[in-house]
Amino acid sequence: MNKSIFTFAFMLLGILSVSAQKEFQGLAVYESKTSTSDMSKRMDDNKDITPEMKKMIEERMKGMFEKTFVLNFDRSASIYKEEEKLEAPGQNGGMRMMASMMGGGGTYYKNVKEKMYSVDKEFMGKEFLIKDALPQLEWKMESETKQVGGYTCYKATAVKPVDGSDFRNYRAKGDDKKEDKKEDKAKTTNFMEDFEMPKEVLITAWYTPEIPVNQGPEGYWGLPGLILEVNDGKTIILCSKVVMNTKEKADIKAPKVGKEVTQKGYDEIVAAKMKEMQEMGGGRNMHFGR
Repeated sequence: MNKSIFTFAFMLLGILSVSAQKEFQGLAVYESKTSTSDMSKRMDDNKDITPEMKKMIEERMKGMFEKTFVLNFDRSASIYKEEEKLEAPGQNGGMRMMASMMGGGGTYYKNVKEKMYSVDKEFMGKEFLIKDALPQLEWKMESETKQVGGYTCYKATAVKPVDGSDFRNYRAKGDDKKEDKKEDKAKTTNFMEDFEMPKEVLITAWYTPEIPVNQGPEGYWGLPGLILEVNDGKTIILCSKVVMNTKEKADIKAPKVGKEVTQKGYDEIVAAKMKEMQEMGGGRNMHFGR
């Protein structure tokens, strides 16, 4: 009889433990800011851009390059979404497209147990569902520590291949060929010709073992603790708030709407359409085929 009671209690404890793990959820708020110093300098050098135009561009860029995101996570999966804001007056589809290309828009779902991710993106009025394997970065663990939001964080670095559709990664080209361009000063140039997309960037991450979940913002994961800060040399994503065991549970599920593509396939679509837009002088008449 005592053995039966012991067996039943052991089974009940196991069921409650699995249930508790399944129901556990946390929430982290991140502030993302991308440096625009390269772009501002190039606007200063470009005689076709007036001070009024520069001011207007910088005001628009502020909304695209400074964002707030919320990460809802459990022990195996997470969703990362931009905090909803009222749409700014005059913000059209083109601005929403650019905001998406600057890291915003859509739901970024990661499942670290299945090592896959999916994210829904809108580009040129068409819905895409990017589904692919999670990038497995070769993290180099460092001994350096610092405090982030009251948590002790450890440093880790890795080299990350760049997604061709993430325009935050654009860097200004070197100035070593300025002399060769003197004869072109009288011509109207394409502003984006002064920038280039690197093939890879160095990532510096700060994670805390005090929150032992294999999660982080965007596509970052793979460290023994929640990633609270990420810096790729141009964009900084910093956690400003963490709530453990949230009372209101989020629906942590993968998005399902959109034409399914791989990350490489989506990058190629974006590159092709951007080239088409440049060739058509702005792309007002661009459209997607079926």
